[in-house]
Amino acid sequence: MTGRHSRTRFFSSPAGIAATAAVGVALAVGGTVGAVQLTSGSGQSGQAALDFTPTTAGSLTPSSPTASPSASATATPSVTASPSASRSPQAASRGKARTASPKPSPTRAKKTTAAAKVLESGSCGASFYSDGQLTANGESFNPNELTAAHKTLPFNTKVRVTNPSNGKSVVVRINDRGPFIDGRCLDLSRAAFATIASVDVGALTVRYEVLG
Repeated sequence: MTGRHSRTRFFSSPAGIAATAAVGVALAVGGTVGAVQLTSGSGQSGQAALDFTPTTAGSLTPSSPTASPSASATATPSVTASPSASRSPQAASRGKARTASPKPSPTRAKKTTAAAKVLESGSCGASFYSDGQLTANGESFNPNELTAAHKTLPFNTKVRVTNPSNGKSVVVRINDRGPFIDGRCLDLSRAAFATIASVDVGALTVRYEVLG
């Protein structure tokens, strides 16, 4: 509404005045601003006039608050529970006997010893001796070493001496000369003689093999 107009109503009774006031309050709450004038007519006694005059010529447009866009709810992805692992029925490992894993054994190259070549063999009598200072090749005599004396064999020659009665044998090194008794070809150290027979025997027939 762009025009301005005034409208005056008169109420002659108190009840009418009260009703008019209630209507004015209702209009003010609804957004219409006006002035209520109660006037008494000059010619009419006991009457009151109400003047409803809008204070502005322009139309009142209520400002509506701009509705803020509602935040879109972020969809929460549903979590799918992983299937529970199922175990096949089996005996507990603690109830089983445990065996240690075998350790790899180191492989060792086998030493192959070439068989000594027999240069000469025979049988003769053998005895032993335990006293002496020096041997014929200049060594200090040691009765605890596996050595022997021979009349002609070169020094450091190896001779295998075997007792035929028990099969025991010993390898001795020639480092001395002797024995100088008929029928004997070897004089062993005490240790060498004890290897194949008892020293109580004193002397015995042996089989010898000269090794090359």
